[in-house]
Amino acid sequence: MKIEDCFYIGYITKTKGLKGELQLYFEYDEPEELTLKTVFADINGKLIPYFVSSYKLQNNQTGNFYFDDVDHIEKAEKLVRKKIYLPLSEKPEPDESEFTLTDLKGFTVHDKKFGELGDIMEIFEYPQQYIAVVSYKFREIMFPLNDDLIVEIDEEKKILKVDLPEGLVELYVGE
Repeated sequence: MKIEDCFYIGYITKTKGLKGELQLYFEYDEPEELTLKTVFADINGKLIPYFVSSYKLQNNQTGNFYFDDVDHIEKAEKLVRKKIYLPLSEKPEPDESEFTLTDLKGFTVHDKKFGELGDIMEIFEYPQQYIAVVSYKFREIMFPLNDDLIVEIDEEKKILKVDLPEGLVELYVGE
């Protein structure tokens, strides 16, 4: 299993007790929608499968997990701070009516200062945020898609209005 075939859901924060129980912090928004039979831990750049024997989700974006073959605190400690992934095939399908930031691909970006920048060519999904890529004056401009920068989304006209930080566009185009 390769990282590009998976999506990130969170990381192991700590061990609990002596019998190998682990706490997983979810950075995925809706952990209750995930199928958690087998998870993959990123260990030195390789995804290692762990079969979930039992788990209990908490209200604070965490869950307590037992994995097969991790039956002692010493084995569990080796997984602390490891990133956890699931195969893309297990990613829940969004509601048809649910609009997500990845749906902005192809939208035309209008900046408050520079006007029309161009169309969003790509959207990269990182654990902390989404990054949009726009071609402007033959250069690629990258900016985060977050509430601080997005002014308005017009789904009908496929227009994204943004207020990019001072100096960001100039950084890319050298103006």
